[in-house]
Amino acid sequence: MSDSILVEVEDGLAHVTLNRPARLNAVDFEMGRRWRDVAVELTGDPTVTAILLDAAGPAFCAGGDVVAMAEADPGDGSAGEAVTAMARIIHEGILTLVRSSTPIVAAVQGAVAGGGLGLMLCADYIVASDAARFVSKYANIGLTPDLGVSTLLPAAIGQRRALTLLLQDRALTADEALEWGLVNEVVPADQVAARAREVADFWQSGAVAAFGEAKRLVRSGAGRAFAQNLEDEAQTIGERFGTHDARTRIAAFAAASRTPKNDTATTSATRKDHA
Repeated sequence: MSDSILVEVEDGLAHVTLNRPARLNAVDFEMGRRWRDVAVELTGDPTVTAILLDAAGPAFCAGGDVVAMAEADPGDGSAGEAVTAMARIIHEGILTLVRSSTPIVAAVQGAVAGGGLGLMLCADYIVASDAARFVSKYANIGLTPDLGVSTLLPAAIGQRRALTLLLQDRALTADEALEWGLVNEVVPADQVAARAREVADFWQSGAVAAFGEAKRLVRSGAGRAFAQNLEDEAQTIGERFGTHDARTRIAAFAAASRTPKNDTATTSATRKDHA
């Protein structure tokens, strides 16, 4: 089995680690196939209820390993076809993760460049190190966005800012990425892993299936007609309402709502009456 992406599943949480640190976790052909296979495997496993995505080494992901791809170019025009074929394989993995009902949190350190932005944006919640940096660099080497960047990036930060990042030699600091909406949180580098795990634990300690369906509704809704989204919402909430988990939680909520609460205004008035 390939070790370019490591997978460990424990108590329903799949820990997925990009593992080519010597190449800043840049994706080569083998790693691209591994990405697709891992995505299909984990989202198809009913025992996996959440995914934590991180990376080994000083960077999260430097995008595609264009150096390795260029070195493998025989010069007969077939290299471009191979890159297109590989992009489609990686895209299959991205589409599988984004459309799934499995919530994903990413722990991001160091550099995120090019297609690495697309892999990162598969996550529904992103915790970034205060030392993280985010760049495009596609056009700098004569290439165009792939790995979902042309769709996922403007969905996260808006079209105008996405164009700024893609059409200028602009690098975002972690704080800028937070301000732009590219990431959800920025924490000190030594706290990224722990904070990402806290997010995953929060999902799993609660109604994790409901969190996953909420993620799916939002992700799917971006590309569908409003009427389709409304019908999906109606079907999904009805299905959730009939589950044992929802019935138990609703009963607990109802019981709590019937418990008398201290009314500050009433208490103050009573004290004045006794005064």
